[in-house]
Amino acid sequence: MPDDRTDVLTVERRDYGIVVLTLNDPDRRNPMTDAMTAAWTAALAGLRAEPGLRCVVLTGAGKAFTSGGDLGWLAETGEGTVPATRDRMLAFYRAWLAIRDLEVPTIAAVNGAAVGAGLCLALACDLRYAADDAKLLVPFTSLGLHPGMAATWLLPEVAGLPLAREMLLTGRVLTGTEAERYGLVNGAVPREDVLGTALAAAERVAAQAPVATRLTKVALSGGGHADMESALRWESLAQPVTMASADLQEGIAAAREKRRPDFTGT
Repeated sequence: MPDDRTDVLTVERRDYGIVVLTLNDPDRRNPMTDAMTAAWTAALAGLRAEPGLRCVVLTGAGKAFTSGGDLGWLAETGEGTVPATRDRMLAFYRAWLAIRDLEVPTIAAVNGAAVGAGLCLALACDLRYAADDAKLLVPFTSLGLHPGMAATWLLPEVAGLPLAREMLLTGRVLTGTEAERYGLVNGAVPREDVLGTALAAAERVAAQAPVATRLTKVALSGGGHADMESALRWESLAQPVTMASADLQEGIAAAREKRRPDFTGT
């Protein structure tokens, strides 16, 4: 399929069912403006209906991943009534966090600064790889603003409450290297290697059995199961689904023949 291009977002289709989304407003550090939000919403709608999709990689153009919410937009929104502002903010949050609803795994290639809602967007992905010198921060309270974009849920989910409290209450800024140490990202590499590292991970994801992978993503969503019994009940249903698949037979045959399996998602 051809690549889709807009002024502020590109959708690039790679081999193995991998799609790369690039936030593309580098002169302004890729802010999450109304135009970017509209392009993002349209792109995700297209991906949900795309056959053969196996993994999505998200990155930013230029030196930043994304600077987060547009400050001019925030100032304008703050002039409205609380109910109207609430509705507008919920629509914004849900539009961007819809990446969590994709059935396939998602990977953030954090090529530079990830600020506020921009860091939350990276946290909403299943995996994250960052430039070792990237700056990761959630400076909401330094702007006089309560955290948004599910920051008070995503940060504790990914890295735990102690780091979430420190970043949200003190404004601590992490480099990519520090973020790796705390488990906020899966790996930190030189800036020029970030996208390649994310794509290599995407290829490994895409090489797995699609049905098993999608069901595993469901099992791990929202921080995983509430308890072991819930996990056992889910797995006792999900495993038989994959046991009935052609991909299981292909996986067993490939293991016996010491070759790479060719999964078809059936």
